[in-house]
Amino acid sequence: MTMSQKTIFEKILQGEIPCKPIYEDEYTLAFNDISPQAPVHVLVIPKTKIVNVAQANENDIDQMGRVLFAAKKVAELTGISQSGYRLVFNNGQDGGQTVYYMHCHVLGGRSLAWPPG
Repeated sequence: MTMSQKTIFEKILQGEIPCKPIYEDEYTLAFNDISPQAPVHVLVIPKTKIVNVAQANENDIDQMGRVLFAAKKVAELTGISQSGYRLVFNNGQDGGQTVYYMHCHVLGGRSLAWPPG
């Protein structure tokens, strides 16, 4: 994929690919992962593109915080906030990032092993 090609998340935000939001506000969108790794596996994306954590800058601080707050809301809405959950940001090739648009995985609904992989 080249930097000029739209990511799947950009296509979702632009309505080219439908999704059923779990949570949405002015700054973020959350929806179920198409390949869930836990009973609850929701992706939270910012509505303003940040490639990944490594490429974020000081101008992205507010947006990154909003992603974390949206992840908290997702945990509450999906019923995993009390039992516990994991937040995952994959960063770069060795970190397992496959979509170069920052996103947070909210995983829960079962006991999660450590180390993760």
